[in-house]
Amino acid sequence: MSSLLVDDIGELVTNEPGGEGGPLGIRRGVALLVEDGRVAWIGPSRDAPAADRRLDARGAAVLPGFVDSHAHLVFAGDRAAEFAARMAGQPYTGGGIRTTVGATRAAGDDELRATVRRLRDEALRQGTTTMEIKSGYGLTVADEARSLRIAAEVSEETTFLGAHVVPAEYADRPDDYVGLVCGPMLAAAAPHARWIDVFCERGAFDVDHARAILACGQAVGLGVRVHANQLGPGPGVQLGVELGAASVDHCTHLTDADVDALASTRVDGGHTTVATLLPGAEFSTRSPYPDARRLLDAGVTVALATDCNPGSSYTSSMPFCVALAVREMRMTPAEAVWAATAGGARALRRDDIGRLGVGALADLIVLDAPSHLHLAYRPGVPLIRQVLRNGVLQ
Repeated sequence: MSSLLVDDIGELVTNEPGGEGGPLGIRRGVALLVEDGRVAWIGPSRDAPAADRRLDARGAAVLPGFVDSHAHLVFAGDRAAEFAARMAGQPYTGGGIRTTVGATRAAGDDELRATVRRLRDEALRQGTTTMEIKSGYGLTVADEARSLRIAAEVSEETTFLGAHVVPAEYADRPDDYVGLVCGPMLAAAAPHARWIDVFCERGAFDVDHARAILACGQAVGLGVRVHANQLGPGPGVQLGVELGAASVDHCTHLTDADVDALASTRVDGGHTTVATLLPGAEFSTRSPYPDARRLLDAGVTVALATDCNPGSSYTSSMPFCVALAVREMRMTPAEAVWAATAGGARALRRDDIGRLGVGALADLIVLDAPSHLHLAYRPGVPLIRQVLRNGVLQ
């Protein structure tokens, strides 16, 4: 049994009950023991047990690794020109997805694999130890299946998003495409996926099609996620709550009924539908930011994620999203850090990540700073000094 002692921790964010900082559960003057990839002990530094190896945090803050519960890494091509056009005033409509679909279909496996690994490694260097990865840029049976096979090489949190948009060849036959998604495409994709997702939005899938697709995914054992209420008010949030979705994502345009529905899912001992906010998308599209304060004050569980994709949010940086959430979405630094760690874990229905308590995976980051506050206080600065995943220094 190998062991590692992380000591001289200035501030330990545990996301566990007790300690300072409310839900962050901050402890000071402590050390943390890792055995076989999991947290085995936390206590005063003076009482630290012996270990095979030692990691000196040098008085810095130690946090759970970030949990990025919404990312689109399997793609080919570049949409920098589209970004430049938006910065010049062109509105975002989601139509550029089909551009990426064409490039992805034309790419070989090695090209797609290289992109996935590059972005996954990029995120890891910035403290993301768990990353959900969606398909959705293939939109054929073979391309969706291979996208998920490639995603599964680097993450166990894979999501079938064959219902991203209706591809051009089915533009006049959306019912036929829904039949394809629910039939041969789902059959080919499900062995490589944990989740199913639908872009329930104008220009993508209406509520009836979305409900049918998600129900088919549930029938074969996939958990539900929903792209909801990004481009305008719509039925996506209510549909997600109806189906017991783990997460509804974007949540930019919400009615009072949407907020109430999300808040109503907070049931002791049961599952919560998390509102996953993606501020990188609003930054990149010059759209209104979600009102996180409204959700938090209503008691909704909130997560933060990057939405890393080539069109509307080409960032893999969770620290950047934390800073945006604090500056633009009226979250406190503590709320944003919790949402980027424990909130992401809730959105993936995981209790072994997003926290640092005995029994949790030893996924943690050491900041080049004395406090979690610096993630928002010093935006754009590379503050992630060290990353451990399953107790292994990356």
